[in-house]
Amino acid sequence: MTKDELTAWAMANGWVMIAGNPSLTKPSSPKEAIVRMVLKATVVHIEVKKPAGKWEKFTGESYAKVTADEETGIPLGLGLDTIPGFRMLMQENRDRAVFAKMTGKG
Repeated sequence: MTKDELTAWAMANGWVMIAGNPSLTKPSSPKEAIVRMVLKATVVHIEVKKPAGKWEKFTGESYAKVTADEETGIPLGLGLDTIPGFRMLMQENRDRAVFAKMTGKG
């Protein structure tokens, strides 16, 4: 997947742009990123914010090694498909985005 494909996928799946990075937020604090996708020139990193406020690299891979799942479209190779906590967080963010569009609060 390319940088643009990853960004498009993220934005279509509940991620929001915070400080220039596609990010997932806490349900209790939708303006504060706790997971972000850092898109560099040749690689993508998934970083997780620690309770102390410091960002820690969780995983990373070159764009050439990240592929979209044929059924779900989720990027494979970054761990987003295998960590239940990520799937749940993405679903909560996606649900919040859909609800905001329905109520006009988006």
